[in-house]
Amino acid sequence: MKMIKSLGIIFFIIISFGFKSINNPFPSINIKTIDGKTVNTNEYTTKGKITVISFWATWCTPCKRELDAINEVYADWVKDYDIQLLAITIDDARGITKVPAIIQAKGWEFTVLSDSRQELQQALNFQTIPQTFLLDQNGEIVYAHNGYSPGDEIKLEEKIKALKK
Repeated sequence: MKMIKSLGIIFFIIISFGFKSINNPFPSINIKTIDGKTVNTNEYTTKGKITVISFWATWCTPCKRELDAINEVYADWVKDYDIQLLAITIDDARGITKVPAIIQAKGWEFTVLSDSRQELQQALNFQTIPQTFLLDQNGEIVYAHNGYSPGDEIKLEEKIKALKK
């Protein structure tokens, strides 16, 4: 019994440190707009806005489902929380050619950028997509989530709501 209690305490400490490590500045990296212009992530993350960043690819069905679900509530989020969403594709040069048609077909209203060389992905050290980050008004990562299940956008909104207070 004492060993179980000790393991529980150790687990709590490990988890606590894990959450603390999430709270850090979003990297300043040059990426591209869909029309090929170079931009720095700081141009978006230092505006004093709550920012949702979702990494996706044209071949990733869960990624597109997540962005579709967010798109349904995005206008309300902008109005209620003054947020911005950056959907950053990790598609390579061949895949990036499909992105404008997907944006238009789906009616996505948010900003779509490209990290085709995966430099930002490497700086953030994640492997799987969709990968979503929530940044506070100071550009600090306060929440990270990978994968997508229906309803994840509701959990994300709760985190956004907490930042607005």
